[in-house]
Amino acid sequence: MAQKPSIPNGTRDFGQQEMAERNYIFDTIRSVFKTYGYAQIDTPAMENLSTLLGKYGDEGDKLLFRILNSGDAFSGIDYESFRTDDGDKSYNSKALSLKVCEKGLRYDLTVPFARFVVQHQNEISFPFKRYQIQPVWRADRPQKGRYREFYQCDVDVIGSRSQVNELELVQIIDRVFKLLDVRVLIKINNRKVLTGLAEICGFPDKVVDITVAIDKLDKVGLDAVKEEMLGKGLTPEAVAVLEPVLLLSGTDAAKIATMRSLMNGGSASGIVSEAGLKGLDELEELFGLIAAAGIGSAIEIDLSLARGLNYYTGAIFEVKALDFAIGSICGGGRYDNLTGIFGLPDMSGVGVSFGADRIYDVLKGLDKFPAGLKSATRVLFANMGSSELLYVLPVARALRERGVSVEVYPDAAKLKKQFDYADRKAIPFLSIDGESEMQAGTIQLKNLATGEQKAFSKNDIDGIIAFLG
Repeated sequence: MAQKPSIPNGTRDFGQQEMAERNYIFDTIRSVFKTYGYAQIDTPAMENLSTLLGKYGDEGDKLLFRILNSGDAFSGIDYESFRTDDGDKSYNSKALSLKVCEKGLRYDLTVPFARFVVQHQNEISFPFKRYQIQPVWRADRPQKGRYREFYQCDVDVIGSRSQVNELELVQIIDRVFKLLDVRVLIKINNRKVLTGLAEICGFPDKVVDITVAIDKLDKVGLDAVKEEMLGKGLTPEAVAVLEPVLLLSGTDAAKIATMRSLMNGGSASGIVSEAGLKGLDELEELFGLIAAAGIGSAIEIDLSLARGLNYYTGAIFEVKALDFAIGSICGGGRYDNLTGIFGLPDMSGVGVSFGADRIYDVLKGLDKFPAGLKSATRVLFANMGSSELLYVLPVARALRERGVSVEVYPDAAKLKKQFDYADRKAIPFLSIDGESEMQAGTIQLKNLATGEQKAFSKNDIDGIIAFLG
């Protein structure tokens, strides 16, 4: 019995049509990256687990795809040394996996980028501006808009603390989605403000727990976030300090003014947070730059925005589509010491990642893909027989050499079949050249959309290209 073909849950096949649409996204994003001086690099699909572990928090570590060592990875393992002390004969699976797995599929592109910068620091100039468009993998539960394999389009600059870099990223986001014709809301916060919140509520050591809980606000709601924070050891009084901040509304200037008062000892605790005040200063500076740049997209300060990754230290970004219900389609932030993990301290960077798969779903759902993407082929030469085939081949070659996408139908099939082929592939022009065209030395071209038909000398490649548009 033949095996039923399948692919793993959370992955997808992409046919020719889908690839044309995906490449439209990649090409659009790439073109904007280049206009701001970013150049492309690539890193391996797999990294050493030592590179990946501990960079994304406990929840991120659980989502890493580990790669079993080659050969008999379990040979010679002393399983008894991995017993837990629970008395239930169970094993420490995390420690055991590290013994049999030395490598893992990359979780994102930022940590590999930091590793790249440190490894190649003597070959690159700072500030270093790079972009990557590559797949990443997460052992997540597949659902709408969430996949186990998906592409990220990352753009980062490292080696500069200037918020002009943050401004450029906001401008890039604005430009990309303008070109894709998608209305978005760009949300901005600062991790120093979140650190300040942990300080003024009296739990500075709980900043990671508070951040992880706040990051779920849009997904689970305020009550669930409060419950999680209480479960992490915060007191009801501490949660009461945080709650009004998470619900804060009004203009960006009003939000900053209210938060400045709280960070300056105006909360119930009376605690002053220097980190929080610094974060508010950075937000104020960034929004001043944004105002001066005249960016058209909707932008707001969202004090509930946390971004779950532990390495962010400054500005954080998240982008939502306004006309299509899906998770964030772009996000990122400032990180001050990610390279320090690999031996190069105090190298500040900032970047954002465009979620290509979610952007694809948005464009598909809003019917925003250009109609011309349906076929890469511009003209199909019909096959009218062996002599006619030899007649059109030099013309097809000449057009291809000029950059025109051309197909020659391989079989001398009925014309209806060849017309149907052109129709199914949305090929806009068809050339039918028989004995009379051969005698006249011409090429007949037909616009299948308008019905317009015109004959050209077979040597008039310029005229043919002009007609094909």
